[in-house]
Amino acid sequence: MMQKIKILILCSLFIAYACNTKPDYENLSLKDKDGNYQAVVEIPSGTNLKLEFDHSLQEFIPDQRNGNDRIIEFLPYPGNYGFIPSTYSDPDKGGDGDALDVFILGQSVNTGDIIPIKPIAVLKLIDEGEQDDKIIAVPALKKDQIFKAESYKVFLNNYPEAKDIIELWFLSYDKDNSLEIKGWEDEAEAIKQIEKWHKTIN
Repeated sequence: MMQKIKILILCSLFIAYACNTKPDYENLSLKDKDGNYQAVVEIPSGTNLKLEFDHSLQEFIPDQRNGNDRIIEFLPYPGNYGFIPSTYSDPDKGGDGDALDVFILGQSVNTGDIIPIKPIAVLKLIDEGEQDDKIIAVPALKKDQIFKAESYKVFLNNYPEAKDIIELWFLSYDKDNSLEIKGWEDEAEAIKQIEKWHKTIN
């Protein structure tokens, strides 16, 4: 009887530990076991609260502006916004000092979700005079894809209005920022950027 009780206690402790253990978002592998690039979602599609992953707290917290939680006073995010783990855009090499930003075109998922992605483009941005490119991606799993586009060419040909909406949203969502669009690059450039900034931390 005592042996069964011990086993039950150990199982309960293991389950409690597993439920409370947070993923090591920063040090996740670049790709999953199937070879897909991974993304960590900070801001779900369809929401306006600007969340970001705090490296020191290891938590997702609201971005602050003038001491207040930053709410986007425009249309909600039209895609899931986050970062690609195990990347670091080195400022000494032209980066912005953060993990690579990723904008995932698909149904809304939760903050902290880790999803496999397929990069299809790079949106080239200048934010307050600094390069701030965004990797544009779709979910890697076909069942999760809304846009049936796994390349920039298909995206451009089949969904030109979506491209226009993304550009307009980035130009309009923050009236206090000076942002300029420098153009788009294809999926090959997106992968090149991911691999470039991944190598800087290896």
